[in-house]
Order: sequence, then structure tokens, then C-alpha cells
Amino acid sequence: MSESRRAPFPFNPYDNLPELPTFTVTSTDVSDGVTVPPPVSSKAFGVPGGEDLSPQLSWSGFPAETKSFAVTCYDPDAPTGSGFWHWAVADVPVNVTELPTGAGTPGAESLPKGALTLANSAGFAGFVGSAPPAGHGPHRYFFVVHAVDVESLGLDASTRPEVLGFNLFFHSLARAFVVPIFDVAVG
Repeated sequence: MSESRRAPFPFNPYDNLPELPTFTVTSTDVSDGVTVPPPVSSKAFGVPGGEDLSPQLSWSGFPAETKSFAVTCYDPDAPTGSGFWHWAVADVPVNVTELPTGAGTPGAESLPKGALTLANSAGFAGFVGSAPPAGHGPHRYFFVVHAVDVESLGLDASTRPEVLGFNLFFHSLARAFVVPIFDVAVG
């Protein structure tokens, strides 16, 4: 679709899934509808000032039956036909309700024991920051915390984020969103 025909934010990828209860997710680094700052941008893809730092996330108010969490970041506006997974973490223990800034950095020790980081669409296990192509327009980054009904989804490090999403279809009790925007013309 040409740039002139591309509607800004044509869909929400979660609209195709069953509606679930929500809870609260907040961040000291990003906000709904607010342009993503450079540290959350991608040095891997050459964004000036980018550091590929996953934002701080905190959550509360999830269902009492929750046994673990998954945390994902997905850009449905990527010019791929299938979006772009920036981050996917499964099996976050239920007693963990916050991830610090940079928890998605490969080798960082700030993810809790037992949490499983999957390879993102760039091919490595960790967080890759925002980097839409110049002229493509603004992109949304869906940071989602999923309340899960099992302690472990039984996945391994070779699992793709899409398969995590498929498993979450069957095991999510609730989900919470924070959706910042990145626009190369603004960033």
C-alpha cells in the first residue's frame, strides 16, 4: 500500500482475540500515545541516540487466579505484512510485578529466575528498540503484560513470539497495555 493510501493505525492486533479483562500497567519510561524517547529506540538499526533499552514496566490489579505473566512488545505497523516482535518474555513468576529499565538487554540479570526470553524479529533473545523506516510514518509499540493461568507455558528458547501468542490465546486471563508511538520524523 502506498504511503498516501496507508491509514494511520488501521487496526489493533488484539481486536482479533477474545476480549479479556484488563488491569493496570504503567511505565516511568513510556506512555500511551506519547512518542518513544531515543533510549527505547534501536541502536541495532542505527537510530541516532538509540540504546535498545526496554522500558520500565509495573503492573497491578491482575486476576487473583494469575500464576505467571508474559511480557511482549509488538509493532503491528512494521512494513512486513506480519508486524515485528520487539520483545517476548514468558514465565515471569506471579510475585514479580515490575521489570526495570533495560531488563530486556541480552545478558542482563534483571529478569527474574525462570523467565524465558524468546528471540525477537531481529533474531536475538532480548529487546530491540523502535526503528521504523524513514518516511513510513508513525508506528505503535504494544507493550503488553499478559496474566497467565499456568506457572509455565512449557516453551523453550527456540520458540518464536508468534507461538507464544498462540499459547497465550489459550492461557491468558487478562492483559494490560501501554502503547507508545515512534515516528522517525519526530524521533
